[in-house]
Amino acid sequence: MAVGYVLINVEPGREKEAYEAVKDLDHVSDATILFGDHDLIIKLTAEDLAQIAKAVVETIRQIPGITATKTLAGAVL
Repeated sequence: MAVGYVLINVEPGREKEAYEAVKDLDHVSDATILFGDHDLIIKLTAEDLAQIAKAVVETIRQIPGITATKTLAGAVL
């Protein structure tokens, strides 16, 4: 099992719209609106990091209003 966290920036005023678009996507196990340097954080879980990368590139980054993402891979200890 792989875990990834994605920090997301969106166009001003589109935070709730982006949150609604990502919260129920495949592999998203948690989503939170933030205040600060990033607008949203989501937790993704999948069989491997390749599936997480694919979800970010092919789905999340394509959502209207999302301007940038930063993916952090969780460590398996």
